[in-house]
Amino acid sequence: MIIAVDFDGTIVESDFPTIVAPMPQALETLKKLADDGHFIIIWTCRTKQHLLDAINWLLENNVEFHRVNDHNPENVAIYGDAGNKVYAHTYIDDKNLGGFPGWDQAYKMISEMEEEYKSKIKM
Repeated sequence: MIIAVDFDGTIVESDFPTIVAPMPQALETLKKLADDGHFIIIWTCRTKQHLLDAINWLLENNVEFHRVNDHNPENVAIYGDAGNKVYAHTYIDDKNLGGFPGWDQAYKMISEMEEEYKSKIKM
């Protein structure tokens, strides 16, 4: 699955632009998602130096990701230019309606979604 993940307030606690610390279970869960074979897109409003700071933080903390604010190239090859909204099967963001449920719950929900996603692909 393609998963778009917000940075501030989701992967890290921040006092923008300061990156304070990783959110509880964020690094471990992102590793599990990558190990499970998901395509991870970092989906953030950060730009310029603040974006570079976030990317460097992710790299320094060994967070595996495939793109930043950009589409999965396989989708672009199939559908062409996808516009500004990054396409994903799901989005993890602290600004979700109802708020961010935490990484343990997010992983559980994604695992459930993945089973449904896989069953639709087999059709």
